[in-house]
Amino acid sequence: MVTYGLPQIRLPAGHITLESNETVGRPYTFTLRGTRPLIFTTLLGGMLGWGGQAQSALIQSIPIQSSATPSSSEAAVPVVNIPQQVAAGQSVQGNLPGAPGQQKADPQSGASIHGTATDPNGNVVVGALVTLEIEASKTKRTLLTDGTGSFNFTGLQTGTFRIAITSSGFADWIGPRIVLAAGENFELPQITLQIGPANTSVRVVFSRHDLAEEQVKAEEKQRVLGVFPNFYISYVWNAEPLTAKQKFQLAWRTSIDPVTFAISGIVAGIEQWQNYFSGYGQGSEGYAKRFGASYGDAFIGTMIGGAILPSILHQDPRYYYKGTGSIRSRALYAISTVVITKGDNGRWQPNYSNVLGNLAAAGISNTYYPAGDRTGAQVTIDNALIGTASGAVSALLQEFLIKKISRGVPSTPSVQSTPSVQSTPNAQP
Repeated sequence: MVTYGLPQIRLPAGHITLESNETVGRPYTFTLRGTRPLIFTTLLGGMLGWGGQAQSALIQSIPIQSSATPSSSEAAVPVVNIPQQVAAGQSVQGNLPGAPGQQKADPQSGASIHGTATDPNGNVVVGALVTLEIEASKTKRTLLTDGTGSFNFTGLQTGTFRIAITSSGFADWIGPRIVLAAGENFELPQITLQIGPANTSVRVVFSRHDLAEEQVKAEEKQRVLGVFPNFYISYVWNAEPLTAKQKFQLAWRTSIDPVTFAISGIVAGIEQWQNYFSGYGQGSEGYAKRFGASYGDAFIGTMIGGAILPSILHQDPRYYYKGTGSIRSRALYAISTVVITKGDNGRWQPNYSNVLGNLAAAGISNTYYPAGDRTGAQVTIDNALIGTASGAVSALLQEFLIKKISRGVPSTPSVQSTPSVQSTPNAQP
């Protein structure tokens, strides 16, 4: 075992004297003089690294030896081997594990990359997904930031790397390329994740009922010359069928339209002027009766033929505008609609609602007209047939004229197929 010389150290009187022996191979003897030798021995041992013997292989101790028989005021201290660098006046801090300023990792343990993710307010972002891409092999490693917003990739080899961070509510962050040397411990500057844009996707789904509702609302804007209601015309060939509630709403909307009341008033005025239905008399009373009868005809016909029977028989009370084809085919189609209509199932079928509605309205009108003007069953049937024929004329006007002088209608119809006059009730359009 080799020991090293230590220069003589003299301390103030009453404490300790450290004597040096330059002979190589002989132990040093530290003689303590004073009242507190044990305390100083402990401090001196700490300075020379006795407390770090478990971590360093450079400092070793040897058994205690004494140069003289200790007296009551003297005590021998352990003899230690002093590193040659200390004897030569050189620093050995770099070889001590606990030395401050040591940053680089052991090359054999691999390099590392670590950092911390925060939000714009400086708060740490916990649970962010951190992806490490190794450019040479195109492989990736991932981990989540811990409770302090930190992450640490260890055991890395020499090469080029890139860090990317994603987190809910934040914009993606992609760092620059990082070139690591062997054993390098690379620390990224504080990473601030910016608040990401709020993306909201809205999916609007219309049910068939909702679509039919929108189509009815569009039809209620249709007016001839911008004045007269034209609600029972559909310019959408494959319009959704109406529910019973929608059929009654359409009939009611037509019946309470101000123009409907105005037309009944004009008809009543002409009848009184010509003294039609003389049983009503003249004056304001006679006019009121004629007005009530005229409006009653319109209301009953609309409700029975446009709402009640179509709801019971599941038929569509609207006229479907064709708009294409030859004049002959369009004319035949328009006339046929008084006896053929679309069912709620989309198939063409006999228009029971229109025929029976005209007959029922003619029969009910006999109950409120003057007794002298009431007719028998034959005349009632005749009036019903006249009403049906007037419907055919109205359909021809709808097909060839009214659309051109109306407002609130689409410019182009959607046509797929049309019914045939000779077709059976269940024939496809």
